[in-house]
Amino acid sequence: MPSFPAARRRTAAVAAILAAAVLVLTGCAPIVALDAAADSNDPGCAEISVRLPDTVAGKAQRETNAQATGAWGTPTVVLLRCGVPPIGPTTKPCVSVNGIDWVLMTDPTAKSIVYQTFGRKPATEVIIDHVSGVSDSSVLPDLASAIATVKQTQKCLSTLDTDPTTPSP
Repeated sequence: MPSFPAARRRTAAVAAILAAAVLVLTGCAPIVALDAAADSNDPGCAEISVRLPDTVAGKAQRETNAQATGAWGTPTVVLLRCGVPPIGPTTKPCVSVNGIDWVLMTDPTAKSIVYQTFGRKPATEVIIDHVSGVSDSSVLPDLASAIATVKQTQKCLSTLDTDPTTPSP
């Protein structure tokens, strides 16, 4: 039976190719390891989590191992954690993007920068890898509709809005 060894070799070759394909596919996008925030079990985080977009700044969403988290890009360039402690009044820069107030928590020239929502509980933080070339203006708008599911209770004001010595225009 000369065809039996050939069939066995062919089956072994197909099995090896399938095993290699599985390793390649799972090796390309491993689960992103993150720590859940202290209040990640808040129902507001569940509302945000189920509405996270499939892409942010053109980068595909990745699977994470922690509740109320999100990650995008291979390698990862955007991380999100819901349930971080909310911040109170601050002198840090604040921007409003599509109705969401974000406070810049780090130096804007850092390699990775952190934004945190203001006036929403639970609060959400987003970490953006600036080395990758992804910009804040391409990330924050993509997350707005998910974040908007948590009601805003306070508006972020600039120091010009609160300083009584500043003349009105």
